[in-house]
Amino acid sequence: MSTLTIDIRKAEPADAGSIAAVHEAAWRNAYSGIIPYRALNTMIGRRGARWWTGALGRAASVLVVEMEGDVVGYATLGRNRARELPQAGEIYELYLSPECQGVGLGSRLFTAARERLQANGLKGLVVWALEENLNALDFYRGRGGRDVAEGVEVFDGRALRKLAFVWP
Repeated sequence: MSTLTIDIRKAEPADAGSIAAVHEAAWRNAYSGIIPYRALNTMIGRRGARWWTGALGRAASVLVVEMEGDVVGYATLGRNRARELPQAGEIYELYLSPECQGVGLGSRLFTAARERLQANGLKGLVVWALEENLNALDFYRGRGGRDVAEGVEVFDGRALRKLAFVWP
């Protein structure tokens, strides 16, 4: 019997290619049929390995989850960008490779990101999710998030509603 190793750690520049691959797979899985095709492809195309190398070099706060040494998910986090919400911290993105979803890795990554924000003195948390991304809504509600605000994102002229989930 073998033991499966799972680790959550701060991303390093060497992780850029793996994060880009997770980003593409997760976004295609989550947003195909929600975000218009051309806009989705453009957004994914902008976030390749070179983009992630630059982001990590600029001291972006990114955590990765590794399974057996392979990066299978990531979270980006920092200060809350929505001035109308009092929470200090925000998880900007939390994505897993589609084949790694539904087994608890997202919950572990979410908890680690939340702990990192708190350790950095950012009390309270906000996360935005597109209203049509039912898996994300279920995930954040399942972690005790309350949707308290809404906004709109526009993709190729299509306005999509998004919800803000908060935790104290």
